[in-house]
Amino acid sequence: MIGGMIALLFGTLLLLGGYRFFLFVLPIWGFFFGFGLGAESVQALFGDAFLSTVTSWIVGFVVALIFALLSYVFYFAAVALIGAALGYALGVGFMELIGINFGLLDWLVGVAVGIVVGFGVIVLNVQKLVVIAATAILGAGVIVATFLGIFGGPEAQLIQNPVHTALQASPLWVLAFIVLAIVGIAVQIQTTRRFEVEVYNRSEELVGAGSS
Repeated sequence: MIGGMIALLFGTLLLLGGYRFFLFVLPIWGFFFGFGLGAESVQALFGDAFLSTVTSWIVGFVVALIFALLSYVFYFAAVALIGAALGYALGVGFMELIGINFGLLDWLVGVAVGIVVGFGVIVLNVQKLVVIAATAILGAGVIVATFLGIFGGPEAQLIQNPVHTALQASPLWVLAFIVLAIVGIAVQIQTTRRFEVEVYNRSEELVGAGSS
């Protein structure tokens, strides 16, 4: 129950304030996205169930720490990762939506879409718009997946891919996910018209702290 409440609070923060609280939520999201991606990579490559082996946990935590650190240190890494997270979630979600169960093909499609979206965010210089859209959609997915877990769904799916979990639910839950995402995007656009996240690079700070 406590875990569900925390997930709902974080999902709501992503949904309504993902861009404004960018510096806070992106490293956290980078950790969870990295953990899910790492564990799913082991699942796709070796055919194991999600988080069913020690290897999947280790790989998940290693990737999670790398993604969280990159998100904290480099602005453009954080932006690219949130775009990649959205692309991966939608890629895998679409494949399973058309009836292809998660496996190597789904994983490859998700990774490919994630790379394209993450790279495109930087090249096209649409960081603010993508961060708003991505955090709203991912936040909506976390909220719906959390409610599904509370009502008896497997909690692992919340970590694995909340957007996919939302899209695989009943039509009513899918509708709720879409409405939440639209509301989140609209609220964030309205509340951040005059707000811009400052581009940051904390590598020098970390190097200075380590050498002192």
